[in-house]
Amino acid sequence: MATANPNSALYLYGIVAAPGPRHLNVVGLDKQPVGVHVLGSLAFLYSQARQERYLASRANLLAHEAVLETVMNEGHRALLPLQFGLVVSGWDQVEQDLVKPHLADLLALLQRLEGKREVGVKVFWDPQQELQLGLEENPALKARRDAMIGTPLGLDAVVEIGQALEQLLEQRRQHIAQTFTATLGPLAGDRVEGELLTENMVYNSSFLINWEDEPVFAQKVEELDRAFQGRLRIRYNNFTAPYNFAKL
Repeated sequence: MATANPNSALYLYGIVAAPGPRHLNVVGLDKQPVGVHVLGSLAFLYSQARQERYLASRANLLAHEAVLETVMNEGHRALLPLQFGLVVSGWDQVEQDLVKPHLADLLALLQRLEGKREVGVKVFWDPQQELQLGLEENPALKARRDAMIGTPLGLDAVVEIGQALEQLLEQRRQHIAQTFTATLGPLAGDRVEGELLTENMVYNSSFLINWEDEPVFAQKVEELDRAFQGRLRIRYNNFTAPYNFAKL
């Protein structure tokens, strides 16, 4: 177990229950070896900080995540990931600012995450394809839309048909979201809905599931893919540090 120089800056990755990993063989940011420092009932994953601030580049983010995933893969599944870029002056600061005021909450979070894992589902569509499918299922609206093609329209008519088409798309998006939540939600102990990050994203949720239930969850995701007949692109992340369920 490594011990940090008390006078050097530290980069923190996450927290597990003490004593933590005993033989951790992983490098973190700046290619620094990752060590474990115990403060009472908590064990902190850290490395020596070689910068005052860390750019949120792809390489740095991946290095941060790799440390957490390595520790989880080695059996420390109840892990509280700390935000990227957290540099502290020393262990006294960690104890005063984090451990003493929040110890009970941190221990409760660790207990909650025991035997759990976070998985994520993001769903993307082709809005033009989906709009066309919606119009085929709504002949009256399709006839209205088709009748306007090539015809000079006033502003009110343009706004009216535009709103009708937007409503149709939103109804279809809600149907997709509700179907995914209704299918996957019962398999999870908790769910966090994320923002729709692009125009083509129609669903973004993270689920907290039992570790051993992941194959069943993955099978349900595949069944949803088949149910929508390949219309959707589903990005399923079956293993990630539980950022969405480890917040104070």
